[in-house]
Amino acid sequence: MSRPRKKRRVRFVPKIRYFVPHKVPEGLIKENVLKIEELEALRLRDIEGLDQENCAIKMNISRQTYQRVLSEARRKIVDSLINGKAIRIEGGNFDLHFGKVLCTECNNNWFESYDNFIKIGRGNFKCPNCKSNRIICLDKKGYKYCKNRKCRNCCQNYNYQQSSD
Repeated sequence: MSRPRKKRRVRFVPKIRYFVPHKVPEGLIKENVLKIEELEALRLRDIEGLDQENCAIKMNISRQTYQRVLSEARRKIVDSLINGKAIRIEGGNFDLHFGKVLCTECNNNWFESYDNFIKIGRGNFKCPNCKSNRIICLDKKGYKYCKNRKCRNCCQNYNYQQSSD
């Protein structure tokens, strides 16, 4: 019996998930399906500029697995560009790496990447609704003053809670 596949950690899901080549008749369009984790591998390496080891750490997979995911993503992209195929972004084996945050000014709440929690904790992140920087993270049940281990060093909630204990 084989070991179950480990889920890849993803911090970005695109809003636009379908790209079609220009001037190809609709009935003749073939497509490649790019998995969400393959897009994440491309984003980390080519947009964020991280090395292979750091990309693998961020995705919570081995370097060898990361390299396989990246190679497959690049193969699909190049095949689409060379052969005029559409690209559909969907599916895969991944976990979204987001946490819930709340703006204390306008009570707007949303899910944000854990990568931004340090910016949030330092007051360097703005609410998309009211542009305030008074943002706190919430625990998994949506309660204020979380004890999330990932943001203990910087979270306004955690620091507030510690000083008031």
